Amino acid sequence: MKKYEMKIGLFGIGLDTYWPQFEGLKERLEAYLQQVQNQLQSINPHIVNAGLVDTTDKAFEAGKLFKTEDVDLIFLYVTTYALSSTVLPVVQRAKVPVIILNLAPGSSIDYASFNAMTDRTKMTGEWLAYCSACPVPEIANVFKRAAIKFHQVTGMLNNDPECWNEITGWVEAARVAHTMFYNRMGCMGHYYSGMLDIYTDLTQQYAHFGGHIELLEVEELVAHRKNVTEKEAIERVALFQQIFDVQPDCSGAELTNAAVTSVALEKLVAQYQLGSMAYYYKGSGNLENENAIASIILGNSLLTANGIPVAGEYEIKNAQAMKIMDSFGAGGSFTEYYAMDFKDDVVLMGHDGPGHIAIAEGKTKVRPLGVYHGKVGSGLSVEMSVKKGPVTLLSVVESGNGKLMLLVAEGTSVEGPVLQIGNTNSRYKFAIGARKFVNDWNSHGPAHHCAVGIGHISSKIEKLGALLNMEVIKVC
Repeated sequence: MKKYEMKIGLFGIGLDTYWPQFEGLKERLEAYLQQVQNQLQSINPHIVNAGLVDTTDKAFEAGKLFKTEDVDLIFLYVTTYALSSTVLPVVQRAKVPVIILNLAPGSSIDYASFNAMTDRTKMTGEWLAYCSACPVPEIANVFKRAAIKFHQVTGMLNNDPECWNEITGWVEAARVAHTMFYNRMGCMGHYYSGMLDIYTDLTQQYAHFGGHIELLEVEELVAHRKNVTEKEAIERVALFQQIFDVQPDCSGAELTNAAVTSVALEKLVAQYQLGSMAYYYKGSGNLENENAIASIILGNSLLTANGIPVAGEYEIKNAQAMKIMDSFGAGGSFTEYYAMDFKDDVVLMGHDGPGHIAIAEGKTKVRPLGVYHGKVGSGLSVEMSVKKGPVTLLSVVESGNGKLMLLVAEGTSVEGPVLQIGNTNSRYKFAIGARKFVNDWNSHGPAHHCAVGIGHISSKIEKLGALLNMEVIKVC
């Protein structure tokens, strides 16, 4: 991914007619633009600054620069009044999302000092340094008529956390969109037969997110298993003992078997440069294949915790949701309804198979299961609950017209009893209540899986949807 580092385009605007009229105004505005660059670089290091664009010629040059540099997002910093003709060519040429920064240099003009000035020319120059809001309606009008989508942040250049949190949110959303565009997802095996809600149009996944989907065979994992050395297996068992809370009833043979599969998975991921994965294998009497899949949970949990989320049951849409959540730094664990607790007004949610152990409350337990319900084989499984506190649920939903949308809800992971059955399992409370949450969430037709992550990040997901031109529905 380093060869595809995200770049942000930045330019300020002004009017060249002003510079000979108002001494020092241009230099002052350029200093403000440098402040914006410095603050953006603290969020994302690679900034392409086209400078202060004050003529149409410079606008065309800036547009070419942004296109050549392959920027992912443009911030248009409105420093003072400027002609819309110096703005439109930039964004028309670059053809990437644009955020208008309407940032005043201070909370207000010092009216007393301003009105005490005796030189009216200097007074006008001082006012022009504060009139960033002036051309925004003109720019918005032209963007609308030219069918250019734009977004706005209005606030102050300094001492405005709300404003800069909003800007940071846009940068983080752009970074996730960038990650998704270059992500390579591996799909190993096939769909769970009859689970109609998870079937998806792979071309629509490409159309909405970009990326690449590599269709893999279970036999490829088996082949890598055969090349795992005894030393690699021993080291991986030691890693399991360090990271997991391995229960006493887990046998050494099962741990070694899971370790071999874990190492093999990492070799498969490296072979195809995967950033996420979905898998399912029904089993047909091929013992090597069945053993590989039955021993896959610990390895997939490690991958998920290390930025390569893995969804079971070949849930490609949910692997995308998990990757989005993980790219925002929130985690993104595979989950579904487990039960409702009307007494405590919570929804129990979890899933069998791999969990996102990096967002677990305490150490994740490893337990042996005599049967994987609804799936082939038996073996080791993980049992965890998501950290207590704010959480966000995300589902990538495929609608009846084939288009994708993002469904999101914010809730809280709360204390209380869970089912100790060797699966991930948590209790979630929602501001609208458990009944209304379930009804409202289901009304949008999601698949029965979703991704859960820590923190409330719906505002960032809404920004991501805006950048990807995807509908975002927030349930609560």
